[in-house]
Amino acid sequence: MARTRTGASTETGTETGTETGTEASTEANTATGPGLVSVAWRPVAAVGGSLTALLLALSGRYGYDADELYFRVAGQHLDWGYVDQPPLVPLLARLQIALFGDTVIAIRVIPALLAGLTVLLAALVARELGGARRAQVLAAVATAVSMFPTAVGHMLHTATVDIPVWVAMSWLVIRILRTGEPRLWLVAGLVGGVGLLAKNLVVLLAIGLVGGILLAGPRRVLRGPHLWAGIGCAALVASPALVWQAAHGWPQLEMAQQIGAIGSTATRVMFLPFQVILIGPLVTPLWVAGLLALFRWPRWRRYRALGVGFLIVAALVVLSAGKVHYAMGCLVTLVAAGCVPAARWTSGVLRRVALVAALAGNGVYTAVAGLPIIPESWLARYPVLGIAQITTKQIGWPELAGQVGAVYRSLPPGERERAVLFGGTYAEAGALARYGPENALPPVYSGHNSLHAFARPADDKTVVIAVNVQPGFTELFDRCEERGRFGLQNEPVLVCHDPKERWSRLWPQLRHISA
Repeated sequence: MARTRTGASTETGTETGTETGTEASTEANTATGPGLVSVAWRPVAAVGGSLTALLLALSGRYGYDADELYFRVAGQHLDWGYVDQPPLVPLLARLQIALFGDTVIAIRVIPALLAGLTVLLAALVARELGGARRAQVLAAVATAVSMFPTAVGHMLHTATVDIPVWVAMSWLVIRILRTGEPRLWLVAGLVGGVGLLAKNLVVLLAIGLVGGILLAGPRRVLRGPHLWAGIGCAALVASPALVWQAAHGWPQLEMAQQIGAIGSTATRVMFLPFQVILIGPLVTPLWVAGLLALFRWPRWRRYRALGVGFLIVAALVVLSAGKVHYAMGCLVTLVAAGCVPAARWTSGVLRRVALVAALAGNGVYTAVAGLPIIPESWLARYPVLGIAQITTKQIGWPELAGQVGAVYRSLPPGERERAVLFGGTYAEAGALARYGPENALPPVYSGHNSLHAFARPADDKTVVIAVNVQPGFTELFDRCEERGRFGLQNEPVLVCHDPKERWSRLWPQLRHISA
């Protein structure tokens, strides 16, 4: 047995205890640190690169996701914060459009690269836990065929950044637990600060990991100034967004309350089943194996905080009624951990065949449920095929602009001069902002989330073509009439005339914050 400088015992040639044969002994002899073997760079990079290439090849299928349409508009109004999110993702939308053009393919380049990075990080987690080449490659493949992480790699979403940040922070904490190196807290803080610029959810992970260490140990890694310095680094990196939120009365707290009010029952009752749905049923045994091993393997006793941390995060998500995918970054880490005992389990040929078949089956599930594989006509006919609306929110936006354009052109010339568009949510508003110019449509406005602050109609605009409006909208006008229905939800397209008050007085009444 070898010992690290912190006194924690490690096993020389770790995989000789988890894998048999020439591969294990060879890799044990090429160890790059106490109990670790070399990173399987080539096969892992091949898996990550293949996933990125696949996502880029599919990036032009279907259309913009509803959130992407919102980020595109928010990117045209760059700020240090928004009522529903920090600034990073709208900035990435603006950057990609500037570099690659204003297309759906362009806005999905960075997500595809981040998906490949997540695959690499999962392999590094497996390696940090003692996994040899087989375990590392298995972790890379299992992550690549996991549904939600791959689905958000197909589109620009806050979770697109959030998931690799969570896995990277977990990997760094595992290294801290293994080596006792306190300076890694500074790196973890920097990574967490970047995460805070994309989504405040990373605070849950920090609470879970630190809470796990306090409960399960080793507590000595929390001593000294480095942990606090890491927290300071995170706060410093995220300080512009935090200052913006404070200056605007912390509107994201209102957003969190709205999410909790909407998802309380679904989250509290369906949290665990949705972890199976979102990661994939055939990959689920891997993250379950990882969680059990963290609690049961004596050799992983010092990493037990990771398992406790997941339970803390899951409890916080359920108690706060957050969205069911909020713990997905933890699940990817657990999948990677589970690949270490899985590599040991697959010492026989039949078991390897069974594991390969399971991964292939989950890959098919991921392709159908999370990627733009199914013909659009099938999704329109059978919406249930779009699991959790991951794919169905990407279809029909040009058609919406065309339908609204037909309504606009049917107006008398005098009314067209006084007309504006109104989107009840950022999805419709974003779609009309993207495709409106192609249909020679007037400007679009919305009271939803940060769109409310971007602009309001001029007081001389007295005709409104509105899509999917909130209850009570029609009462703000002298008269409204329905001119059609749109989309899978059969949303009304209205033409409303003569606001009862000037827009300057009416606009505050149209503000609403929701997910």
